[in-house]
Amino acid sequence: MPITLPETLPAFDVLRNEGVMVMSPDRAAHQDIRPLRIGLLNLMPKKIQTENQFARLIGATPLQIDLSLIRMTEHLTRNTAAEHMETFYRPFAEVEESGEKFDGLIITGAPIEHLPFEEVTYWDELKRVMDWSQTNVFSTFGVCWGGMAMIYHFHGVKKHMLDHKAFGCFRHQNLNPTSPYLRGFSDDFIIPVSRWTEMRQAEIATAPGLRTLLGSDEVGPCLVEDPGHRALYIFNHFEYDSDTLKQEYDRDVANGTPINVPMNYYPDDNPANPPKNRWRSHAHLLYGNWVNEIYQGTPFDLNEIGR
Repeated sequence: MPITLPETLPAFDVLRNEGVMVMSPDRAAHQDIRPLRIGLLNLMPKKIQTENQFARLIGATPLQIDLSLIRMTEHLTRNTAAEHMETFYRPFAEVEESGEKFDGLIITGAPIEHLPFEEVTYWDELKRVMDWSQTNVFSTFGVCWGGMAMIYHFHGVKKHMLDHKAFGCFRHQNLNPTSPYLRGFSDDFIIPVSRWTEMRQAEIATAPGLRTLLGSDEVGPCLVEDPGHRALYIFNHFEYDSDTLKQEYDRDVANGTPINVPMNYYPDDNPANPPKNRWRSHAHLLYGNWVNEIYQGTPFDLNEIGR
């Protein structure tokens, strides 16, 4: 089944050319089924790239997905055209006021790791989003900084600055093979990592109700389940394209920013070699399993969510 996207959204043609099933809202309206409604609260500066990445993953499942793009109300992006934002995004205040509900919500990362959460300009509104998700969303997926924000808000688990950037492709272990979110997962696998902060397993372990599903000896916990808040928190980047780390590395080199070559990413660790994608299959497994778990548990009547 397809993912429903506006035909003029850049992701529509990108995904269709990749073989992903996409459908216009007009065509979807003529189908006698209820699609899953998933919101994407996009906090990344490169909005279109992020839209493509997440739409690609959730659009590869056998279910019809209606993807809604959401932005913070007062925060204006400088990296994406205002026309694109006006055409495809709705401010959270409008979504909140409408009272509408979603089967799933993804809260992306944001390049503001160095700031304490309380110093982020839209922190108060993001807290409203997270609280709103408890009554208006069946399952929420916090990614990288978004996941750190959620686990801090709901459990007080803090992020910690690293003395050097965790940057590259790191081997992780499957810590809970029976989890429905990890169906089909190998015992260990590669995940792209790009962050200046970390969460510490010892602190997660003291928070009631949290379960760490994926972790690494090198870069710590990765995927945490929070059943009490119907949420998953992932601190790394399964959604990354093959060249996303390369783009970040080339940007820093061009800007003269000190940066190490991303570990275990380029063949022979040589930036002259094209990088190889070794995480794509597990990315599809994780997001496909998440969508499936939503489908199995979400009420048919959206109004019943949160009751």
